[in-house]
Amino acid sequence: MKNLRITVNGTAYDVQVEELGAGAAPAPVAAPAPKAAPAPKAAPAPVAGGTEITAPMNGTIVNVPVSVGQAVKKGDVLVILEAMKMENEIMAPEDGTVASIAVNKGEAVDSGKVLLTLK
Repeated sequence: MKNLRITVNGTAYDVQVEELGAGAAPAPVAAPAPKAAPAPKAAPAPVAGGTEITAPMNGTIVNVPVSVGQAVKKGDVLVILEAMKMENEIMAPEDGTVASIAVNKGEAVDSGKVLLTLK
């Protein structure tokens, strides 16, 4: 018996494979049913005319030290994103006011996801 991990459409399955000798008929194997994907959360409505700050890489939100309505200056830390065991500070590209925050502490995000919007 060999233990293998097979990934199908992003879902990993641990399986055991038995090597059969010549002339042996393979035994039927029942594959486990994939788990249902969690329902996506509704994203907040985008702010018209605002600057969207997006995740530069996949990771987990460690902290969001700003709040809606807070004035920020260029270079201020908006979000701290952990990726590959490193904390990355996502900074304001310009002066502005936080119009909306689209993520929460502990949330996993994909590259390109909108984290917050400045106006």
